[in-house]
Amino acid sequence: MTNEQLKKLEKDLWDSANSLRAYGGLKAADYAVPVLGLIFLRFAENKYSHYEPEILKEFEAEKGTRLERPIHSIALAKCGFYLPDFARYDYLLELPGDESLAKALRKAMEGIEEFQDDKFKDVLPKEAYFDIEKKKADILPQLLKTFSDIPVDATGDVFGKIYEFFLGEFAMSEGQKGGEFFTPTSVVRFIVEVIEPYAGKIYDPACGSGGMFVQSATFVKEANHDLNDIYVYGQEYMGETARLAKMNLMVNNIRGEIIETNSYENDPYAGLGKFDFVMANPPFNVKSVKESTVKNDERFYKYGLPKNKGKKTNDSITDANYLWISLFATSLNANGRAGFVMPNSASDAGNSEYEIRKKIVDSGIVDCMVSMPSNMFLTVTLPATLWFFDKQKINKDRKDQILFIDARNTYHQIDRAHREWKEEHIQNLTAIVRLYRGENERYLELISQYISQANEAMEKVPTAFNEYWTLIQQTIIKLQNYTRDSKTKHKPDAFKKIVESGLLQKIDELTLPNLSVSVITQNELTASNNQQLAYSKELSVYTDQLKEIDTALKISKDTLFKVLVLADKQVKVKNDKDWNGFGLNGLKQIEQLQQNWKDCTDQVCYYQANIDWLQSRFPEAKYADVVGLCNVADRTEYVEEQDYSLSAARYVGVVLDAENITNEEFKHKIEIKSLEFRKMSLKALELENSIENNLKNLF
Repeated sequence: MTNEQLKKLEKDLWDSANSLRAYGGLKAADYAVPVLGLIFLRFAENKYSHYEPEILKEFEAEKGTRLERPIHSIALAKCGFYLPDFARYDYLLELPGDESLAKALRKAMEGIEEFQDDKFKDVLPKEAYFDIEKKKADILPQLLKTFSDIPVDATGDVFGKIYEFFLGEFAMSEGQKGGEFFTPTSVVRFIVEVIEPYAGKIYDPACGSGGMFVQSATFVKEANHDLNDIYVYGQEYMGETARLAKMNLMVNNIRGEIIETNSYENDPYAGLGKFDFVMANPPFNVKSVKESTVKNDERFYKYGLPKNKGKKTNDSITDANYLWISLFATSLNANGRAGFVMPNSASDAGNSEYEIRKKIVDSGIVDCMVSMPSNMFLTVTLPATLWFFDKQKINKDRKDQILFIDARNTYHQIDRAHREWKEEHIQNLTAIVRLYRGENERYLELISQYISQANEAMEKVPTAFNEYWTLIQQTIIKLQNYTRDSKTKHKPDAFKKIVESGLLQKIDELTLPNLSVSVITQNELTASNNQQLAYSKELSVYTDQLKEIDTALKISKDTLFKVLVLADKQVKVKNDKDWNGFGLNGLKQIEQLQQNWKDCTDQVCYYQANIDWLQSRFPEAKYADVVGLCNVADRTEYVEEQDYSLSAARYVGVVLDAENITNEEFKHKIEIKSLEFRKMSLKALELENSIENNLKNLF
């Protein structure tokens, strides 16, 4: 299944399921868990069907021998779970209409869990289906039918992506509450790309629905490593969210465990110095934690506790942000890396937080700080900061250096209230980190990948152009042929009216510029920086030509469409059989071919823009400080000059030249300024009216 097909499937499934939610008058909170349970059932059916021939073969071979085992034991060894007949998706789909599907689903879920390890018991939803059935009896059968559209050959990866997609959509529907269990995928992907959890123990003490673990598994698979090389450990305070996370592990075939517990109070994994990787998006600015809860736990007190100084008897910690930061630092083993989210305020917090930050910075483990755009999270609109620790850094040349990246202007606007990082944003920002680490060859590999993607898109351009250009040209010729006979087809008065409208003259004047496109001669040798720079220069010239051709084509197409509209108005051509005979009703097809042409050229331009974004900032394929984007600060700067501040804006500076922002960023800023101007104008008008009324009343 291609990425485009998967995206379409995700959207179709969501649209279908979401319409049933609206039809049943259900809230997303009531609907999310049971729907995710149905996705799991469909996944279980597909996976079990794949292993079933092997399971049955082994069961028959052992029957009657000393080695005979029950079928569920063989299934657990082969597939990871046993699927009883009454839990099969087709069985549930074909259940008679007079039977309770909610009861059948509860029995199916219980049947799967009966043979699972204890850590995966009581995970699947059971009772929630009765609430849905009570509201409207036909919703569950329709939902089952909806998810039967997932292809029978869909792999675990496909199910994992669908499950994660639905988690994100439900989180978006829930708004503030949704952010408690879901961290946007693009943020998690960037964290994973920076800390690179290829193998080892991965810990998330505020794991929500398990998104950090899923993206870690995706990273491992994309790097062609063995998924069995990682083992995940999660803690989650909310019981229902912990169950979502456990389901997420099962769907994505990830080894690990999730424990429902409060991370301030309990340390179920004896985690001090244990983990290779720590990732988290913990709750911000929690002020309810008692000092007595954490004061004897080295995970929290090693760098100091965030508490008020003086004679106050209040047992509360001032703010839990630095409890989390300490927990992440102390949970790492000697080679560990951590990546986590913090509010911007934590980067410059004073008092006891300052003392903790000073000790952590002096320990040498702070590797990188990334300022994020606002509106990247569902729970907060203010920008946050990503912190990265690296225990190995203290033994390397950069032990007294910290990389600061200001990524506040790097984003894709999803809608008015939400932003994200596209895959290329993630890769470009990660490239900066890798250059800072001296991994220059990986930067060249990324540029080479972009060149390959641009070439792949470029190969489709000539065909898209020829189809689009040819249809416009053919339409013009057919239109002009039609007009030659128009004098004999219309009565003299009607023809005179057509002539006076200028239609015939406009048709005669229709022309299409003599345009052509080709592709750049593809040079396979684009491994070195000089070769890549030379190729991208050619690519830049090529994309400029595409934009010029697109402008010329658009003018010709728009002129043609205006003439066709006028023709229909003057002679009602759509009802003319000769008009149809000439094939002049192809406006929709022209628009489709125009869109195809635009999609192809946009792809080429998109990858060229990403190549240029990197090469214009790092022309030597080596790390360099870039004003407004990144800076490597040494100890003198971050200790003596900035007094242990970890705010990227203090280090990277500001770009004064407005031309250095992207069109998307400029457009967004203009929209914001325009909105502010309209508000101020309305306020001014209100004040003006108020003054005028007061003057009238006065006199």
